[in-house]
Amino acid sequence: MPATKKSYPVANVRHFLEPGPIVLLSSRWQDQSNIMTLGWHMVMEFTPSLIGCVISSANHSFELVRNSGECVINLPEAKWVDTVVGIGNCSGTELDKFEHFGLTQGKASKVKAPLIEECHANFECRLHDDTMVDGYNLFIFEVVKAHVAPSPAQPETLHYQGMGQFMLSGKTIDRKRLFKASMLT
Repeated sequence: MPATKKSYPVANVRHFLEPGPIVLLSSRWQDQSNIMTLGWHMVMEFTPSLIGCVISSANHSFELVRNSGECVINLPEAKWVDTVVGIGNCSGTELDKFEHFGLTQGKASKVKAPLIEECHANFECRLHDDTMVDGYNLFIFEVVKAHVAPSPAQPETLHYQGMGQFMLSGKTIDRKRLFKASMLT
C-alpha cells in the first residue's frame, strides 16, 4: 500500500533532488585563484564530456570563471566535510582559501585553474557554452582532462540535502547485466 503523503514546501524539494556529490570548483583569472563549494551540477553529455554548473553571480568565482572560461571540478571525499562547509561559508574576496584551509594547488595540464591535490579526482574544464549564463547562471563545461586516484575505487562522497545536512554515498549496487553494452561506456 502506498504511503500517505503530506504537503511539502516546494522551496525544499532539493532536499530530495540535489544531484550529488558535492564538489569544490577551483578557478583562476589573472592573479586571483579561488575555491567554491558547489552542489548544483549535472552531467549533460558523454562525448564530449559536458557538465552543467550553476554558479551564482553573487559568488566571487562567477567572475573568475566567466572571464577565464575555465575551471577545475574537484571531488573531495567525505572526510573533508568541515573543509567543504568552511569553503562554502566564506568569500574568496576576503581570504586566500587555499592558504586558509591548508590545501595544495596542483598544476593542471590543460587549464590555468589549479587542481586541489587533496581531492580524490580533478576534472579540468573549459567553457563549452555560455548561452544560459546571463539568464540562469548556468555554465556548460567540457571536461578536457581527468585525474582520478586509483584507490579507493568508490570513494565516500558528500551529497548535500539542504539546510546544513549531508548524506554520504552508500553501497554500490551492480546491475550491469541489465544494460545494453552501448550504455556502459
